[in-house]
Amino acid sequence: MYAVIKTGGKQYRVREGQTLRIETLRANEGDAIEFDEVLMVGEGADVKVGTPTVEGAKVAATVKGHGRGKKVTIIKFRRRKNRSRLKKGHRQNFTEVEITGISA
Repeated sequence: MYAVIKTGGKQYRVREGQTLRIETLRANEGDAIEFDEVLMVGEGADVKVGTPTVEGAKVAATVKGHGRGKKVTIIKFRRRKNRSRLKKGHRQNFTEVEITGISA
């Protein structure tokens, strides 16, 4: 069975046992968390689609850790103008979670 959850302004398709990186959550390592915003749940012909969420559906997960992603480099450059070169970098924070259960 799989589910589509919404967290951090993004949507993720998840299965039990799957590990994924989501936007940072305020939870300690090893904590159990629950996602209430389940947009879709099911498998094959037995799929429930919410309007906008599925009533009573929850996805349980445990926090495996926190970290920072790879560096993304941003460059702005205007030709023939030495004063307008700009180089910046950004590393996005994430929380790594493991899906432990899906209940419809």
